[in-house]
Amino acid sequence: MLKNTDLSQNIAVVIPAYKVTGHIMSVIAGIGAEVSIIYVVDDCCPDGSGDLVASQTTDLRVKIIKHLSNQGVGGAMITGYRAAIQDGAGIIVKIDGDGQMDPSLIPLFTSPIIQGEADYVKGNRFYDLSFLRDMPPLRIFGNSMLSFINKISSGYWDIFDPTNGYTAIHIAIARKLPLDKISSGYFFESDMLFRLNILRAVTVDVPMNAIYETEVSNISFSKIIGEFTYKHIRNFFKRVFYNYYLRDMSLASIELPLGFLGIIIGVIFGTSQWANSSEGLNYASAGTVMIAALPIIVGFNLILAFLGHDIASVPRIPKHKYFQQLHDILEKKS
Repeated sequence: MLKNTDLSQNIAVVIPAYKVTGHIMSVIAGIGAEVSIIYVVDDCCPDGSGDLVASQTTDLRVKIIKHLSNQGVGGAMITGYRAAIQDGAGIIVKIDGDGQMDPSLIPLFTSPIIQGEADYVKGNRFYDLSFLRDMPPLRIFGNSMLSFINKISSGYWDIFDPTNGYTAIHIAIARKLPLDKISSGYFFESDMLFRLNILRAVTVDVPMNAIYETEVSNISFSKIIGEFTYKHIRNFFKRVFYNYYLRDMSLASIELPLGFLGIIIGVIFGTSQWANSSEGLNYASAGTVMIAALPIIVGFNLILAFLGHDIASVPRIPKHKYFQQLHDILEKKS
């Protein structure tokens, strides 16, 4: 159990371990003295990553947790979060075990949280163009597309590289997350951003470079594209409902449904008039065309107005100190 109340002296690292036997020992060796405990979560690894660490490490900070069945990178992280919360960590850092993330950058990730500037910190490989020279072109394109989609679904319009798994989170925020509801697969990082926005947590990017060597990705993009698309759409509508109708009401709450309604009416009316014209029943006049186009134009502008409001509503005030105070009060009462 970690007892130190100083966040900078109470840092935990979680390493999901699945087919990373070639790199995980060097990852652990690179973790500095600023870290108090290291959780290696063996996600039912067929190569025995957990056993390898147990047999080779001499680092007393390492704690190995084994899954009896594979739960995915998200499932491994949720297990790590629960263990760190139970042990009283102050900041939880996630590092992958495949060697792509430099452990020496941990102070860079924890600093905004220690300084009270952020609740959640994540890496961004796109800050410096020189960092991209070693990144495969397909990854650059895929991450760019995913970043734009994630901005819409999560509400963090100033965040890029959403699939980046190098992250740090304040313990007070981690305690408020619905860990049993977060996606356990590769959608974990994107789903985390959605959950954090619901908490109105402040999330910031920090620049980093990734290391691409001999590691093999376990992601099949053809298999996850359908899942990611569905979950991003689902998260967008859930976020809009929570933030614009359940928790608060504003002009943007009216703009979005009216915008969609205007576009639907315009498309239906315009399509019906085009169908009549194509059958030779009558030809649409200029006035008819304008009647069809007007609700589409108005609807489109209403949606743009909503997006403008949404972009301006990115969380700016860190919430961890309020959640921590609430936790401490409830702990004293119980």
